[in-house]
Amino acid sequence: MICFQKQNEERPVIRMIKKLRSSLPFNVISAIIILLWLFGMIAGALGLINFTDGLRREYSISTYHMADTATVLVNGDHLDDYLRGELPEEYESTRENLDVYCHRMSVSLVYVIQADRSDYGSFVSIFNLADNSVDNSDYVPWELGYTRNTTNDEYRQKYKAIYEEGSAYETVYRLRPTDGQHPHITTMVPVHDSSGEVCAILCIQRPVSELADYSRLYIVNIAISTLILSALTAAVVIRFLRKKIMRPIRKVSTEATRFAEENTKGESLEGISKYEDIAKLASSIDKMETDIVRYVEDATRTAAEKERILTEISLAKEIQEQSIPHLFPPFPDRNEFSLYASMTPARGVGGDFYNFIMIDDNHLALFIADVSGKGIPGALFMMISNLQLLQRTYQGGSPAEILAYVNDWICRSNETGMFVTVWLGILELSTGKLTAANAGHEYPAIQRKGEKFELFRDRHGLVLGGMEGVPYKDYELQMNPGDKLFVYTDGVPEATDANNEMFGTDRMLEALSAEPEASPEKTLENVSAAVNAFVKEAEQFDDLTMMCLEYRG
Repeated sequence: MICFQKQNEERPVIRMIKKLRSSLPFNVISAIIILLWLFGMIAGALGLINFTDGLRREYSISTYHMADTATVLVNGDHLDDYLRGELPEEYESTRENLDVYCHRMSVSLVYVIQADRSDYGSFVSIFNLADNSVDNSDYVPWELGYTRNTTNDEYRQKYKAIYEEGSAYETVYRLRPTDGQHPHITTMVPVHDSSGEVCAILCIQRPVSELADYSRLYIVNIAISTLILSALTAAVVIRFLRKKIMRPIRKVSTEATRFAEENTKGESLEGISKYEDIAKLASSIDKMETDIVRYVEDATRTAAEKERILTEISLAKEIQEQSIPHLFPPFPDRNEFSLYASMTPARGVGGDFYNFIMIDDNHLALFIADVSGKGIPGALFMMISNLQLLQRTYQGGSPAEILAYVNDWICRSNETGMFVTVWLGILELSTGKLTAANAGHEYPAIQRKGEKFELFRDRHGLVLGGMEGVPYKDYELQMNPGDKLFVYTDGVPEATDANNEMFGTDRMLEALSAEPEASPEKTLENVSAAVNAFVKEAEQFDDLTMMCLEYRG
């Protein structure tokens, strides 16, 4: 009896399930929703992978530039003196500058260490600055001379790569730390002494909580979008099925029942049954036309907006090109030198620039620079920086004095937080003496007549716009007849192929030295051809700017 009652209770449920399984609208809508969710999951997973990889790469590169810039604040020749307790005033001044830089860059830690090069199992702290407000951390800065064991083998390998393998930088990702710290990355760069040897490692620890937050938000948005799209699609499909299929079928069924009961001629169904497929096709075509009209309207608006943006970009590019010299030879009546330069923006308009002027009849000034931003904002900052450098150079003074003045001017009016690296040189044409200063820019390359190009590792000052009141230092190079000078932006050595391998300074020097007797114009063509052959079809992410000077005496 109990079993019989249970069977009677289950029958309505079973009937409902069977009815739903045999329902055409239910099966169609179920299939569509399942496909939409599968598509959403696959697209979301692929998008999340690409989004996370891109964000991690951006964090690594930007943190590397922060760390590389910070090395100019550390005097590599005096690190051992600091550890012995000597030069306390210089040590404290450097420590204060690093502390300001740590807070200005919004990073958790900035520290300088010397690793035990026997096995890299430990290191000693020289500088250690913390900003716990960045991610609510509780770091206690290490004292000068504090010795600590290396965290793990990964860090040992990174230290070894910097000390022994000439690595420009190394990055450690700790996205799920187990020691109570927040997710962060640590980027390490070498600190060189005046002889060019690696004497220490400067590390910057930067929180990456945004990475998890953005990924979580991305997943939530994909799920919500897929849910809304599924609901809207289900609603549209239900309405369509009811109107175009179920109602005609119901009319046919009603009329058939009425005819079986009354056996009398009723309303004709010819229009419904005979032309049902054509009616469905007409409805589909009408819907297609509506969608196409909407698409054309949207495409027209999009094309108009794109045209407006392209016009603005074209205008910005034209203004940018007019702000730098592009006619060569620039001084056809001067026989003391030959000069050529080129600039290839990565995205229509760029942040690189170069310029050169005759200050007087015996002095040629030339400079090359790289703005931190890209696109139209970077181009505007570039034009302002270019104008300030030109105006101040015309007023006279050494390169160091010019850079100090322009740096202070930019810092006072720089609300965007952008900065610019600059190499500036003034050549005395009668003697070949070149006086130069470097504000965080790439090392110049020198070719003595008949020899190969080599990097001249000059001392870098801080980038312009980084900190007000920073001093810069001049240095001198003697140019002899037949010598060449090559200056460039980081777009040349950091050009990347499809495998994310950089072109590098070694390949650059090889391309420069391919034809020792080549003219400046031909020299730049050789470098550009070598970069293009290396990069191939990979997208260019940074501007490619170069300038070459041959001194003839």
